[in-house]
Amino acid sequence: MSARAYPGLTRKVLVINGSNLNMLGTREPELYGRATLDDVRQLCERTATSLGLEIDFRQSNHEGVLLDWVHEAHAMRSAVVINPGAYARTSLALHDAVKAVQVPVIEIHITNTYQRESYRPPSYLSRAALGVICGFGVQVYRYGLIAVADLMEPA
Repeated sequence: MSARAYPGLTRKVLVINGSNLNMLGTREPELYGRATLDDVRQLCERTATSLGLEIDFRQSNHEGVLLDWVHEAHAMRSAVVINPGAYARTSLALHDAVKAVQVPVIEIHITNTYQRESYRPPSYLSRAALGVICGFGVQVYRYGLIAVADLMEPA
């Protein structure tokens, strides 16, 4: 896909973090590492600056808030990089919100979701997102920002 697929897209990117990501650094560090959500925000800010992007970094444990933010991105013509946490696997509403908007949405996950426990269902969100990046630790945030920057016209 090219930037032409998203006319009027701004250089602002919403970086949305879902359930339990406020616990990064302490929650299962053997899976998610020791970086905190603030460390991730700083990584995103540095990456965005280097790419000529502006980010709006957010986190909520509430599904409806995530939906509202996806809708807001559509209204603002902003791309989305989203780590929905478990909502990727449980929220048809989030899937439907991403399908409804006309901005690029990149789904990211710190762990490789395809290697996780068998009781976890597949991601509904992956069926709606433009692309999925997983398994590279917190660097998935950087890769997600690079992906949306590649979809945009040069600054």
